[in-house]
Amino acid sequence: MSQAGLLTTQSVEVPLDSQKAFDLFTVGINAWWKRGTHYWNDRERARGLRFEPHVGGRFIEVYNEATGEGFEIGRILVWEPGRRLVYTWRQSNWEPDELTRVEVRFDPIANGTRVTVVHSGWERIRNGAEISRGYATGLAELLGWYVVAAKV
Repeated sequence: MSQAGLLTTQSVEVPLDSQKAFDLFTVGINAWWKRGTHYWNDRERARGLRFEPHVGGRFIEVYNEATGEGFEIGRILVWEPGRRLVYTWRQSNWEPDELTRVEVRFDPIANGTRVTVVHSGWERIRNGAEISRGYATGLAELLGWYVVAAKV
């Protein structure tokens, strides 16, 4: 993991081909992003997470399973299954224009896929430098859960 300036980067390797790694990260996010942890905007109401699978689609913390509605965390900027995912990110207590950017790359390697997450744009957030340090720690834990799910 590195944090150069206001950029947080971490990579993990999973024993899946790049398409399956992408699918686990997106469609399968609820298999590895643990409920009830502090990684939710409203952990009491949250029922899961959902990416709408297209450019312009929403990344949502789902509160109503019937309608699929909830808190919009961000919007999909790049949707390249098996290769790359880019989306905006914000917390519910940030101002509406305070957005960061998350890029996830899925690079084939000999025994699976290297998944690299780059979280940038912290300079646009109040106390961004401090917040980014907490996010770097959190990203390590989240990706650890992702790796475990990939090995099941």
